[in-house]
Amino acid sequence: MKRLLAFAVAMFALLPLAHARDVVDLAGRHVTVPDKVARVVLGEGRMLIALGILRPENPLQDVVGMMGEYPLLDPAGFALWQKHFPAVNAIPLVGKASGDTFNAEAAIALKPDLAIFGLAGHGPSPKAEALVERLEAAGVAVIFVDFFHDPLADTTRSMRLLGEVLGHADRADAFAKAYDAALAAVDTRVAKAPGRPLVFLENRVGLGADCCATVGNAVIGNLIDRAGGRNLGTGLIPGNSGLIGLEYLLSHQPDVYVGTAIGNPLNRASQPARIQAGPGVSPDDAKASLRSSLARNGISQLDAVRDGRAYAIWHHFFHSPFNVVAVQAMAKWFHPQEFADVDPEATWRDFMTRFQPFVSEGAYWTGSR
Repeated sequence: MKRLLAFAVAMFALLPLAHARDVVDLAGRHVTVPDKVARVVLGEGRMLIALGILRPENPLQDVVGMMGEYPLLDPAGFALWQKHFPAVNAIPLVGKASGDTFNAEAAIALKPDLAIFGLAGHGPSPKAEALVERLEAAGVAVIFVDFFHDPLADTTRSMRLLGEVLGHADRADAFAKAYDAALAAVDTRVAKAPGRPLVFLENRVGLGADCCATVGNAVIGNLIDRAGGRNLGTGLIPGNSGLIGLEYLLSHQPDVYVGTAIGNPLNRASQPARIQAGPGVSPDDAKASLRSSLARNGISQLDAVRDGRAYAIWHHFFHSPFNVVAVQAMAKWFHPQEFADVDPEATWRDFMTRFQPFVSEGAYWTGSR
């Protein structure tokens, strides 16, 4: 009888292990998550794109709350989710477009068993230790993923973590293999390129009147480097982004100009200074908006602009698991001969067709010629 009782006690002690698993997230934290995740809160609304990779038939499954930056920062992209999955409108918002707006009480009231946050971006980060502790004390497992801080190193790791936690490891593995192949196509050709052009990236063109917003060595700067360019802002900008003077820019002429596009068809009339790219933007409108932007005083004096080596790319690639498409597009601009056989458009269509619940039509990058 005593042996039977001891066995029963031992089995009871092991029960939690049968219904939970330990994972290591992108912040290096050891986290115990339920085997069956039933209710999820997203630390950025744009994480819906990652969920669409894993379960395209029902990406909203189990999402009970999310931050509200998606409709604020990319209204045209969010409108596609509203069109194809109207239920997205009923998902409660637990914050706006910055981590300090995350409403812990509202999130806990939704009774999630998992919160998915990013290492950096528009939601809570690992620095929000008190928030994480509060959620965990309420029984919410918290994991961190990354599509922004160090995206080329962390995108596939993040997708594999999400695949493991949400029960879609096969889909995550298929995406990771396609991503790695697309990145390898860049690496092999950049290694053979004779040099690296100096690249000036103007960040979020039209957001402010000051010149010139650009990026440092982190985030987008890393993507420029991987694409075979030399980022002009490296060493000048201490953080992710900042300003350089127009005089400095004109005296350190870049070989290539790239502007990031935050305009879209829904704000074209009210924000005409923004370059248009992304969902619903026609190739003609994208090119026309780039040319209009390049006509500004100072920017029009850049040799890269005069020589036709000026381009624009959808800014939201830099918050997306599909960031490798932006790397391919930039690499083709930086090294047209070495990348003559690489088609970023084909890569983009392949990713959309295989790894999203709907195809997002539009011009996602353009050139001045």
